[in-house]
Amino acid sequence: APSPKMMENTVFMSFTFYSTILILKMYVVAIITGQVRLRKKAFANPEDALRNGGLQYYREDPDVERCRRRNNLISLFRAHRNDMENIFPFLFLGAIYSLLDPSPAVARIHFFIFCAGRIVHTIAYLLQLKAPTRSVAYSVAQLPCFSMALQILLAATPYW
Repeated sequence: APSPKMMENTVFMSFTFYSTILILKMYVVAIITGQVRLRKKAFANPEDALRNGGLQYYREDPDVERCRRRNNLISLFRAHRNDMENIFPFLFLGAIYSLLDPSPAVARIHFFIFCAGRIVHTIAYLLQLKAPTRSVAYSVAQLPCFSMALQILLAATPYW
């Protein structure tokens, strides 16, 4: 049986591999975040608080608030939000970039660098690694995104 055209695109398959790893990483962070909320009994929604003990748990826990400032392990919340702000654009850029017929080796390097940068970024958040680890991981992960965006714009310019 013939395989779908996309499955023959080695760049797209590489993109699919790294994107799936990133989505799974986001799921893990989301699950851990939910567990921390349950353990701390600090719910963001009144319906969750009611289901888990009462409206008194519809509150902002000091540890949860601190997490927004990167002061403790519960910085999962901020790490998850940061993932959404960065991984979602990567998913768009990588998918379009895959259609431009780039070199498979160069594309794989783009995808790997972004994926590794995001994983290091999350680890730096969770383990509170010394500065500038998190900033460097963020910056390194942005390089392939800028490269892909530029290549997409250059390819699309004749159609503007």
